[in-house]
Amino acid sequence: MDIDPEELIENARQVNDLPPPTHRPGARLNATVAVTVAILATFMGICKVKDDNIVQAMQQAEANRIDHWAFYQARNMREEVAKATLVQLALQAQSAPASAAEGYQKAIAQYRALAEEQGRKKEELRQQAEADQQAYDAFNYRDDQFDLSDALLAIAIAMLAITALTQLWALYAAALVPTALGVVMGVAGLAGWALHPDAIVRLLS
Repeated sequence: MDIDPEELIENARQVNDLPPPTHRPGARLNATVAVTVAILATFMGICKVKDDNIVQAMQQAEANRIDHWAFYQARNMREEVAKATLVQLALQAQSAPASAAEGYQKAIAQYRALAEEQGRKKEELRQQAEADQQAYDAFNYRDDQFDLSDALLAIAIAMLAITALTQLWALYAAALVPTALGVVMGVAGLAGWALHPDAIVRLLS
C-alpha cells in the first residue's frame, strides 16, 4: 500500500484545523524577515573579512611607524655625536702643531661627512614614519566605516528579531532604516568612499 506524504500532511492539517503555512497569519512577514536577516548576515560576513584585512594592515603600519621613529632617534643620536666630535676636533686643530694639521683635517672631513649622512638618513626615516602614520589613518578611516556598519546592522537584526515576535510590519519598516544605513557604510568601506560621520565615530570611540 503506497502512502502519499502530502496527503498525510493535508489530513493532519484538516484534523487540527490548521491553514497551509503560506496562508497562516504572519507567514509572509516571517519569510521576509528571514530573507532579510540571511542577506544581512552574508553582507556582514563579507565586510568582516575585509575589515580583518584592514586591521592587519593597520597593525603593520603602526609597527613600521614605531620602527622608523626608533631608527630616527638612533640616527639623530649618531648625528649629534658626530657634530660634537666635529666641534671638538676643530677646536683641537687650532692649537695643534702643524705636523698634526693634516690628520686633524682628515678626521674633521670624516666626521663632517658622517654627520651629513646621518642627517640625511634621519630625514628619510622621518618621512617614512610620517607616511606610515598617514597609511594608518587611512586604514583607520575605513575601519571606522566597517565598525559603524556592524553596529547599525546589529541593531537592524535585533529589530528584525522583535519583528518576528510581534508580527508588526511597521517595526519591519523601522528596521529597514538602520539596515539601509549599515549597508551604505559597509559599501563605503568596501569601495573606499569618503563617507565618515565624524560626530558619531567620535561618540562611539
